[in-house]
Amino acid sequence: MAAPKVAVVGAGVVGLSTALCVAETFPACSLAVVAEQFTPNTTSDVAAGMLIPHTTPGTPIHVQKQWFKETFTYLFAISNSVEAAEAGTHFVSGWQVFKSTPKEELPFWSDVVLGFRPMSEAELQKFPQHSCGQAFTTLKCDCPPYLLWLEKRLKAKGVQMYTRKVANLWELQSEYNIVVNCAGIGAHQLVGDQKLFPVRGQVLKVHAPWVKNFIRDGDGLTYIYPGIHSVTLGGTREKESWSLSPNPNTTKDIFDRCCALEPSLQRAQDIKVKVGLRPSRACVRLQREILSQGGAKLLVVHNYGHGSGGFSMHRGTAKEAAHLVGECIAALQDFSSRAKL
Repeated sequence: MAAPKVAVVGAGVVGLSTALCVAETFPACSLAVVAEQFTPNTTSDVAAGMLIPHTTPGTPIHVQKQWFKETFTYLFAISNSVEAAEAGTHFVSGWQVFKSTPKEELPFWSDVVLGFRPMSEAELQKFPQHSCGQAFTTLKCDCPPYLLWLEKRLKAKGVQMYTRKVANLWELQSEYNIVVNCAGIGAHQLVGDQKLFPVRGQVLKVHAPWVKNFIRDGDGLTYIYPGIHSVTLGGTREKESWSLSPNPNTTKDIFDRCCALEPSLQRAQDIKVKVGLRPSRACVRLQREILSQGGAKLLVVHNYGHGSGGFSMHRGTAKEAAHLVGECIAALQDFSSRAKL
């Protein structure tokens, strides 16, 4: 049988990392990434890229923890290497603060991040509106650098990149044996997934190089995440909103909320407003499917619906998607050997 031809649809953090896992696991594959948008125009470019997981109700906690741990371990190694600057990955320490005691004393990821502990009374003096908090060190991926780094790795492995809008997965059936759907919110239209919905996020990217520590309000709505070149201030979670236009009132609200947590941000400069649509559903869709049409078959692997957790889970879900691609390759070989009988 000839080398399997695999197309990954989508070039955000999930699509590129899935393509890289497939390329690493099955180097004999002929692999391409097909996407309407590449960095800097993806949803991943809007995201802060912080590794702080959001619990998804439809996925077992032990699975979410495994995905997070694999992602953290992968990025830890990059951040601890000469690649760190180019990849835009770095360690960042800070605080998650609460106005009332959280129901969950220890989040499921507390033993994956570094140095997780309750905040001291002295630290809490910085946040007079909050009664308790947690301090820890985690990892952050800056975009576009991280996406560009993934693209560079893919190109070095001979993976082709095509800018193209795919309206239907069947368009790819004549060129590819296996299609991996990492289309994010685009899967709503691409495969008609009615369980997938947007959660609109508006953020500000500001120049405030003196801010070195992250601060996250425990409700997850207000956050300050320092990156290499800018600080991300957030945010919003607007379910079922498809608008990509910045809202000036929201911009002021985000800025005021963040300044309440970190007053020095009032001197921040070069404020840029970004909007992205988080691809949300009750659980990540990570499964294999065989599509049939007029006697023809198309093997598909789905990997989308990460919501707010795309960066926190991307490498873990990419590894699992690559495993499913391996099952598809075995099925192709089975079809091929049967056809020869």
